[in-house]
Amino acid sequence: MIVALIIACEVGFWVLLALGLAVRYLLKWRRTSVVLLLCEPLLELVLFVATAVDLKNGAEPGWEHGLAALYIGYTVAYGHYTIRWLDGHAAHRLAGAPRPPGPPRYGMARARHEGGLWLRTLLGAAVACALLQGAVWYVGDGDTSSLRSFQWVALRAAGIHGLVALAYLIWPKQPKGEPASSDRLVRSEEKARR
Repeated sequence: MIVALIIACEVGFWVLLALGLAVRYLLKWRRTSVVLLLCEPLLELVLFVATAVDLKNGAEPGWEHGLAALYIGYTVAYGHYTIRWLDGHAAHRLAGAPRPPGPPRYGMARARHEGGLWLRTLLGAAVACALLQGAVWYVGDGDTSSLRSFQWVALRAAGIHGLVALAYLIWPKQPKGEPASSDRLVRSEEKARR
C-alpha cells in the first residue's frame, strides 16, 4: 500500500504542478494556480499520515516505510526549488518572459551553486533521518533494522553529494581551452618578471 501511495504522491506532484502552471500562464488565473501549488505539501502530509497509520496497525517496518521517509525528505528539500525552476521555464515558454538564467557553469560561482544544492540534500537527509528516527521510536521493540538502514542511505547520499560539491570547490570547473586559475597566476607572474 505504501509503495502505491508513494507513486500516487509523485504522480500527484507533477499533475498539480502542471495544472498550477497551466492555469497560471494559459488561463491567467494566478490565485487559482497558487491554491493548486499550495496543495503540493498536502501530498507529503497524506503520505506521512498513511505511513504512521500503517505502522500503528502493526505493519512490520520495511523498505517501503524507509522509502516514504526519503521521498518526503527529498520533497521538503527540493520541492520548492523544482517548482520555482519549472515556473521560470513555463513563464518563458507560455507567457513570453525572458529565458531564465541557468546555473553558473564555471569557477567559484559553480562551486557556490553546487554547495547550495548540497545544503538542500543535507536538509532532505536530515528530514528523512528525523522521520525515520520518529518511526523507530514509534515502533518501539519491533525490528527496526530496515528503518535504520534507510537512515544510513540518507546519510551516504548527503556524504557523496558533499564530496561532489567539495570537488567543485577544490577543482573549479573551467571553460574548455582556458587554463586553470593557478596556471593563469603562474603565467602572470612570469610576465611580470620579464
